[in-house]
Amino acid sequence: MPQIQQTISPIDGSVYVERELASAEAIEQTLKQAVDAQHHWRQVPIAERIDICAKMVDYLVRNADSYAEQLTWQMGRPIKYTPFEITGGFKERADYMMSIAQANLADIQVEPADGFQRFIRREPLGVVLVLAPWNYPYLTAVNSIIPAILSGNCVILKHSDQTPLVSEHFAEAFENAGLPQGVFQYLHMTHDDIAQVVQDDCINFVAFTGSVGGGHAVQQAVSQRFVGTGMELGGKDPAYVRADVDLEHAIANVVDGAFFNSGQSCCAIERVYVHRDVYDNFVDGAVELVKQYRLGNPLESETTLGPLVRTRAAEFVKGQIQQAVEQGARTLIDPSLFGDMASNSPYLAPQLLTHVTHDMAIMRNETFGPVVGIMPVDSDDEAIRLMNDSHYGLTASIWTTNLDEAMQIGDQIETGTVFMNRCDYLDPALAWTGIKDSGRGCTLSSLGFEYLTRPKSFHLRLNT
Repeated sequence: MPQIQQTISPIDGSVYVERELASAEAIEQTLKQAVDAQHHWRQVPIAERIDICAKMVDYLVRNADSYAEQLTWQMGRPIKYTPFEITGGFKERADYMMSIAQANLADIQVEPADGFQRFIRREPLGVVLVLAPWNYPYLTAVNSIIPAILSGNCVILKHSDQTPLVSEHFAEAFENAGLPQGVFQYLHMTHDDIAQVVQDDCINFVAFTGSVGGGHAVQQAVSQRFVGTGMELGGKDPAYVRADVDLEHAIANVVDGAFFNSGQSCCAIERVYVHRDVYDNFVDGAVELVKQYRLGNPLESETTLGPLVRTRAAEFVKGQIQQAVEQGARTLIDPSLFGDMASNSPYLAPQLLTHVTHDMAIMRNETFGPVVGIMPVDSDDEAIRLMNDSHYGLTASIWTTNLDEAMQIGDQIETGTVFMNRCDYLDPALAWTGIKDSGRGCTLSSLGFEYLTRPKSFHLRLNT
């Protein structure tokens, strides 16, 4: 009997999608087809690869509204925001990587040498396995899929069992665009099957986005092979609000950076440090803004805060809040303002915490939910010390009107990206990377192609 994968919608607890998991024979055939297809695809001119990818992107954008409703059912983000994942961020990243592909995949010329022709060619790795999460399923997947295919690789996508339709929509869009069969494929698999595929000689690179634990599992599975991995893992991203801040702008954007998508983002703001001179005003403004959120059915256009992806995720966040309160933290938001939600439910009211310390898990461990702790600080040095007091290092934001100070502080923060007066955003022209437990490698930007290609040197004597 085939195994069945079920996707339980956080909206109402119903089974929204059922899919048959791939058999061992289907997995083997998929791998073989990818290897065979790559021998041809690597010879296809880059301009033709770009054209096919552009048609794929256009297809997804045209169907964004219908895909968005399905996505809301699968993972719970309010329909008010979901289409923009495809028409905004997804398209922006894909378009940028296509725009720089010709230049960044071209042969690298070196200084002339009499009697020789010398250059470095960027060769595709082969078959790239992309393991993508549910929280931003189009955005996280596109980071690897488009650059990999532009580079001449074939791609096998294993998407989260919470958002299986996304992988099917990618395949549908690529087929519509005329991508040769086998260049892009997807599989619905168990964790054990994933481990087996990672270890298979057909796989030449693994791009994983997910938890730190998941990253360790992938690294363990691939440890006996000399293949590369890209790891985009967790975050506990800090924001520092300086005394010279544009306070209204900071409040609006820090709150949005903490609570958008119910805080379910690897680069969401999860801890805030505010200079004592503006601390009280910042807290008061944040409280008033959070009270304006509307928690409810994400299919309703008025909803601005949907359910967490699963009930156990909401229970985890509640547990962190309760533990912090028991250690002396104070909650500032009355949950009753957001309706009478059942205790055993993925619907969770947003929360702000003060009187928090780094002895509390909620200021040190990833939360991935609609809550943020706020601490006063007396100086830049104190803020820098606290921002660096973390196992994570994905992004950090500085809120100030002083560019020079922001750059000096940014140089001292242990993080992959430094923001000034913005947060929770990926600029495709910049390397998306993390340090510490936030991962390794990078996607996007011109550097992103380097992880999906290998250099081959040509040293050709012209006269013998």
